[in-house]
Amino acid sequence: MAEAYIYDAVRSPRGKGRKDGALHEVTAARLSAQILNAVKERNNLEGHAVEDVIWGNATQVMEQGGCLARTAVLASDLDERIPGLSINRFCASGMEAVNLAANQVKGGAGDGYIAGGVEMMGRVAMGSDGAAIAVDPSIAMDSYFVPQGISADIIATEYGFSRDEADQLAVQSQQRAKAAWDDNRFEKSVITVKDQNGLPILDHDEYMRPNSDMQSMGSLNPAFQAMGEVMPGFDKVALMKYPHLEKINHIHHAGNSSGIVDGSAAVLIGSKEFGEQFGLTARAKIRATAKIGLDPTIMLTGPVPVTEHIMKTSGMSISDIDLFEVNEAFASVVLRFMQAFDVDQSKVNVNGGSIAMGHPLGATGAIIIGTLLDELERSDKEVGMATLCVASGMGAATIIERV
Repeated sequence: MAEAYIYDAVRSPRGKGRKDGALHEVTAARLSAQILNAVKERNNLEGHAVEDVIWGNATQVMEQGGCLARTAVLASDLDERIPGLSINRFCASGMEAVNLAANQVKGGAGDGYIAGGVEMMGRVAMGSDGAAIAVDPSIAMDSYFVPQGISADIIATEYGFSRDEADQLAVQSQQRAKAAWDDNRFEKSVITVKDQNGLPILDHDEYMRPNSDMQSMGSLNPAFQAMGEVMPGFDKVALMKYPHLEKINHIHHAGNSSGIVDGSAAVLIGSKEFGEQFGLTARAKIRATAKIGLDPTIMLTGPVPVTEHIMKTSGMSISDIDLFEVNEAFASVVLRFMQAFDVDQSKVNVNGGSIAMGHPLGATGAIIIGTLLDELERSDKEVGMATLCVASGMGAATIIERV
């Protein structure tokens, strides 16, 4: 079986997913096209250079509907002979695009791929696709559906995480993100987004709140307590599923949960022959990939079982991993991961995460793979793992190794 190598990783800055955000006037297709163009230009790709563009996206309606991957190719400078495939594994869509591309290369189904994703959360609202898991009573009731914020609070309750612990992790994410930007640690991957006239509009992650501290965190009200305790009363649903819990401890709020933002990212993946064809130097190889399903109510514990799975199938152990990127969907997700594997916090999300910089659903999986690669190179480490929790009870993971 062939090896799959990473030759480049590119992302946009993450813009505030609101009308006053810098990226609000940029469509999903146009932002994706700018990322694809950057990959093309940075790597001198000409003609029918890659087999496919595999593009993740979580809310596939309106401007993100249809086959957005193909639309993005046609909106870009890539050759029109390159097709496009849109995929959806919710928050892990961008990672799954990368993993799928890598496994296609390993299996001999094409020498090169561009894989990644996009989410314009300020333009296409999360949940606007009317997903059956949430709105079809015959499915939602049987699966004990609750919103993700409730799931995050269930994790905190089940595994004993306090609000102070969650807030401390959030403050650390902000501090690490600021330090990373101050030290230009993202400069290898982040491009400047331009408007339709070619004028620069954003060159940094716009969502960060670097002045956050425990006092400012403490002033924020729990974001999911009302929907849990009052109407529609999701705590009762959770307690039906987990009767051993006396009540749900609502510790999450806007400060220790991931930000709603706009963003896009891509990874250039290919075989050894692909690199030779275009004169490229491989930066890492994709050593292993994994995905898993789990309890759809607690939902967000996926990084734990998928890590167990990928370690087993790859013949590796946690001690083999130098750095971890665990998506900060909510603070309790990362706290549970570190608790389960007794991982030192100094190895996890060392440049901050989605709490500080935001979580553009379809793009985040590709973003954290690129962030992991950059940091492995910067800190001269060898092996890293990226993992995400996924809506409706799934997990995904990727292990990369520098070459």
